[in-house]
Amino acid sequence: MKLENKTIVITGGGRGLGAAMAIRLASQGCNIALVDLDEATMAKTKAQCEMQGSSKVRTYVANVAVEAEVVKLFDEIVSEFQAVHGLVNNAGIMRDALTLKYKEGELISKMTLDQWQMVIDVNLTGVFLCGREAAARMIELDCKGCIINISSISRHGNMGQLNYSASKAGVQAMAVVWSKEFARYGLRSVSIAPGLIGTEMIMAMKPEAREKLAKSIPLQRVGDPDEVAKTAQFIFENDYVNGRCFEIDGGLRF
Repeated sequence: MKLENKTIVITGGGRGLGAAMAIRLASQGCNIALVDLDEATMAKTKAQCEMQGSSKVRTYVANVAVEAEVVKLFDEIVSEFQAVHGLVNNAGIMRDALTLKYKEGELISKMTLDQWQMVIDVNLTGVFLCGREAAARMIELDCKGCIINISSISRHGNMGQLNYSASKAGVQAMAVVWSKEFARYGLRSVSIAPGLIGTEMIMAMKPEAREKLAKSIPLQRVGDPDEVAKTAQFIFENDYVNGRCFEIDGGLRF
């Protein structure tokens, strides 16, 4: 797919990987629809995208876990852009906790149902809703393109992240299913599983803690957000990539 003048929707587009992908795709001439709950961060990302020369950038406030808001979101995007050629399902949250925590034989804590459900609602149900609505508009408008789900290295199962790991394994599987279901309509579906990437959260860590993390990676450094963004660009541009997961992790394995 040639990216110039194509409309790409990015959830969680206000900061981190979402912002990095938005800026890179804008630099390739894409129209960008940024989706987030934080208007202030979206405004900053919008300004950075516009500096790249993208023909049109718009922001939308929506909770991806709420069906009515997602349907309205894609109706508004189609009304504004008259097309949807791609979606990056990037919105996600973390609520880390051990499933059960004991000390000297006494139960100290459990992962609560709220901790489980909040992550599943945003990371898994949100991806389902956005993917479903994006695909429906792409098919109805005959817009050939691609849906990218942002998974994680944690999909293999990371201690203290039962909810997050389950959700990220789920979105990878979802991309595989969509790659089979939607191919007949000219749509592709792919996932990206980042490792430790230098987003705001990682870079805000104490240098010694960040250095310790880096030493656990074979390449001895955390990834740059633009390295993930370059992967998204490649996926959108290569029309024979479908149903696969790209691991951008420097060789790290949990």
